[in-house]
Amino acid sequence: MVNREAQYSLWPAHLDVPGGWDREGVEGSRQECLERIESVWTDMRPAGLVAAMEAEAR
Repeated sequence: MVNREAQYSLWPAHLDVPGGWDREGVEGSRQECLERIESVWTDMRPAGLVAAMEAEAR
């Protein structure tokens, strides 16, 4: 699952997703999900911080 800050987490598919989080669209084994997270979550900074830093750099 992924939140509004573009942070990712593992979550059992049979459970409701907590508020503030959305299903990322991928289901699989724990290892498959970890590999997916590694491939898409390349910047650990929250999206809001990235945006603020980019705006400040302009």
